[in-house]
Amino acid sequence: MELTVKQMDREEFERQRQEVLAQWPTGKEVNFEDAVAYHKALPKSKIFAEKLAEGKASGITYAQPRAGVALINEHIELLRYLQDEGGADFLPTTIDSYTRQNRYKEAQAGIEESRVVGRSMLNGFPAVNHGVSACRRVVESVKAPVQVRHGTPDGRLLAEITLAGGFTDYEGGGISYNIPYAKDVSIESTIKYWQYVDRLIGLYEEHGVKINREPFGPLTGTLVPPCISHAVAVVEAVLAVAQGVKSVTLGYGQCGNLIQDVAALRTLPVLAEEYLNKLGYPETMITTVFHQWMGGFPQDEAKAYGVISWGATAAALGKATKVIVKTPHEALGIPTKEANAAGLRTTKQILNMLKDQTLPMTDDMALEQNIILSEARLILDRILEFGEGDIAVGTVRAFQAGTIDVPFAPSRFNAGKILPARDTQGAVRLLDFGNLPFTDDIKEFHKERIAKRGRDEGRDPSFQMVIDDIYAIGKGMLVGRPRS
Repeated sequence: MELTVKQMDREEFERQRQEVLAQWPTGKEVNFEDAVAYHKALPKSKIFAEKLAEGKASGITYAQPRAGVALINEHIELLRYLQDEGGADFLPTTIDSYTRQNRYKEAQAGIEESRVVGRSMLNGFPAVNHGVSACRRVVESVKAPVQVRHGTPDGRLLAEITLAGGFTDYEGGGISYNIPYAKDVSIESTIKYWQYVDRLIGLYEEHGVKINREPFGPLTGTLVPPCISHAVAVVEAVLAVAQGVKSVTLGYGQCGNLIQDVAALRTLPVLAEEYLNKLGYPETMITTVFHQWMGGFPQDEAKAYGVISWGATAAALGKATKVIVKTPHEALGIPTKEANAAGLRTTKQILNMLKDQTLPMTDDMALEQNIILSEARLILDRILEFGEGDIAVGTVRAFQAGTIDVPFAPSRFNAGKILPARDTQGAVRLLDFGNLPFTDDIKEFHKERIAKRGRDEGRDPSFQMVIDDIYAIGKGMLVGRPRS
């Protein structure tokens, strides 16, 4: 199959489908016509795209946690607790690490061990192993819409089973679930895998079933400049819509400077709509999701609540459609259900208090928005140039050239040459541009902002700033300043 942005041929899709469903015995449970009928019987309140559209229209920011355990009854109990005690507007099913690597035998062993010891021995819900009927039990046991959250480079079988199981939202993408997660998986192969997923969702849409798609915005979650995550989000949106997806939620991970974060949230749908229109794709329902701080957390719970509240504030003022909530146990490992619910309640309190407030369009806000838009357009236009108009081909070539470069990613298909650091106000800038296609005036802007920080701290800008910034929030600061 040759790489192209064009919609996957139905014959090729069906050929792959036979292979995909044969990967594990539960693949036999998938019946597309039955799945369509099941989705059509779901109440509107359980359909992700419907609720997102309502939130967008009314200016509401919804709250959603991450959560998943190995066994069905315990997973249902966890989701019900987060819904009833945490007030979650949307519910997740976070998938375990073995399933993410398509290692279903190990996932099965984890299920069996969990049954023996009486607690989850997996860090998520092994949906492929549990199968379609188990997924439907999850959907039927809660009131809120349920999303699949994972981190799988090849999520084809997982998509088949969970979508047939009634889940109405599927997270990830060929870049965002490869570059930050895998070392040796090529971008070309994951784009193809995810074109299958998106074509599957396109087929559901053609049969009158609404499935929302959510590319993973934060990428590595570590000092990712907004222009990089925006460019990836737009590429993944185009790739999805080209296969028939009609509802897309684009994500952004909190950087920490309020002006930059709000500017990023405001510009993300602008860019997506601009490039979808430019490339001739039909009107798409675009919503946004803000991820609370993805880096290191303080171990002290009170301080952790401060970080959670700051993320909720940025989400509310940036008018994100949804915010992914962190917990006060973030630094300690997998949280208890009580801690997870507490993070939700903290977030919802902030969202409720700020729902009628906005940040004015100041000179600083306008500057930040213009910088993000200019940088992202330079990257996206170069991608299209590389692909001669084909964004799939262009993306592979752009990664090879370092035109897109995700900081601190493990993938050997990522250049890894750019070096981000904060300026003196905590906004993420670039210390080293690698091969990003920026103009001289944009480069000068970054250099001056970081130079000013150096002058304020009495040191030359260097890699030490980057290290200090990575650990800063865990130590109670945003900018990693040297201790006096």
